[in-house]
Amino acid sequence: METIEVVAAIIRDGERIFATQRGYGDFKDMWEFPGGKVEVGESLEDALRREIREELDTEIGVDSFLCTVDYDYPSFHLTMHCYMCSVISGDLVLKEHESARWLGMDELDSVDWLPADIGILPKIAGEVNGNWRLN
Repeated sequence: METIEVVAAIIRDGERIFATQRGYGDFKDMWEFPGGKVEVGESLEDALRREIREELDTEIGVDSFLCTVDYDYPSFHLTMHCYMCSVISGDLVLKEHESARWLGMDELDSVDWLPADIGILPKIAGEVNGNWRLN
C-alpha cells in the first residue's frame, strides 16, 4: 500500500480553529485541516508554510508540533504531521477549497471531518483548553 506523507496546519485564532472543506476528489465536501504533501528534501515546517501559501495565499507561523496521525484509507496509508499555527499575514483566500469556517471549541464536532482528521480533535481541545471535551 502506498504511503503518503502530508502536513496539516491547525490555524488558531484565540479559541477558534480554521477548517476547510474539500472541493474535489473522493472526499469532496468533507472537512479537513489545510496542508498538503511534503516534497523531497523539504522540511515539514517548510512544506507547511509553502502549502498554506499556495492554498490560502497566507503566511503562517508554525508555532508548535501537535501530533502525527497514521491512518489507513482504502487505497493508501496516510502519515499526517500536524502543527499548531497562527496567521502572520494574508486573508486566508480559498484557492483550492470549496468553503472554510472558523470553528469555536464547541463547534469542532459540527462538521463532517475526514477520517484521519477526526482523531486530532481531542488533541486540539487539550492544546487550546485542557478542560474542554468533545461531546
